[in-house]
Amino acid sequence: MSDPGRRVFLLVLDSLGVGALPDAERFGDAGAHTLDHLVQAAGGLDAPHLLSLGLGRIRGVTSLPGTESTRGAFGRMTEVSAGKDTPTGHWEMMGCPLDWAFPTFPEGFDADLLERIAREAEIPGWLANHTASGTVVIDQYAEEHRATGKPIVYTSADSVFQVAAHTEWFGLDRLYRVCETARRILDEVKIGRVIARPFEGETGSFRRTYDRKDWSVPPPRETTLDRLEAAGREVVGVGKIEDLFCGRGLTRAIHTEGNADGMRVTLDLAEQLDSGLVFVNLVDFDSLFGHRRDPVGYRGALEAFDRELGELLGRLRPDDLVLLTADHGNDPTFTATTDHTREFVPVLAAGPGVRPGVDLGTRASFGDLGATVEEALGLPAVAGTSFLGELLA
Repeated sequence: MSDPGRRVFLLVLDSLGVGALPDAERFGDAGAHTLDHLVQAAGGLDAPHLLSLGLGRIRGVTSLPGTESTRGAFGRMTEVSAGKDTPTGHWEMMGCPLDWAFPTFPEGFDADLLERIAREAEIPGWLANHTASGTVVIDQYAEEHRATGKPIVYTSADSVFQVAAHTEWFGLDRLYRVCETARRILDEVKIGRVIARPFEGETGSFRRTYDRKDWSVPPPRETTLDRLEAAGREVVGVGKIEDLFCGRGLTRAIHTEGNADGMRVTLDLAEQLDSGLVFVNLVDFDSLFGHRRDPVGYRGALEAFDRELGELLGRLRPDDLVLLTADHGNDPTFTATTDHTREFVPVLAAGPGVRPGVDLGTRASFGDLGATVEEALGLPAVAGTSFLGELLA
């Protein structure tokens, strides 16, 4: 069943949750269902390729039809780690679940800590320092940012230290240097990510750019990516994968500017790559539509992705495997906050050798995905339970 010469395309539809986890109430997310709620709010979903793979047949999905002519395998996965953030979800996928949660800062960051970072980064201070929506906080503080030269710092329900600054008024390279200083100092409090949030434009038309960069802490243990790289497999990270894993376990990293660019790179790799893993994060679902509580935009992004998915499926070789999933939820109809939601995530599988209509059920961990990737590429699964045997005829 395993084949070290096989190609596996693992695409993360960032934030496409498929229903609240049993412990969602503890996170303030009871009743969340990113997929169902966006489809209902946006008036449907025209995504024939996703439907053909069984998206509507996943347990708990009620907004989409379950076609009888399913060409792929379908199911959902349970997050066992104590969080609902991006690094935690990706690490668990790759066989590194966490039994602890990253610290969060709902009241903002300690003043002495901010002063220390400002002093070492040689900036005059900070603006904001509270939980906020990224687009809203920029609109609120941009003019003061221009007048004072102080960057905007904010956080969310995730363990993040986000720094927004204008690319012309403050400078992109300078923003990156500030974030690198913050990352070094914030290692002491084990914050999950420091994120540079550059923006451009003028009052009334500010736009965040795709020059965002994440500085994550490294995974605390070996991951599927580490094991694949050590075994000599090609491992290509597309999008922010390199940032999330601190560059570990990758033979190549390609940063992208959103979903369309990420799929363009993926389609190019489908023409060029001989074997190995292509691990793709498609961030726009989360950053542009989930966090901004835009179900109509989310629907449009899924439909655009579906067309590109059709192209990818048409370029597969006989032994190729495509796996689709998400890292957490972000229900765009939850208006009390703009944070992620704690949900099951989908798993869809496709490829010429995949048995049609296989119900993978509810997997016990995101780690089953990494185990499946390892087995597909000729390695023994170390963490999680591979479902490769259920997929292939």
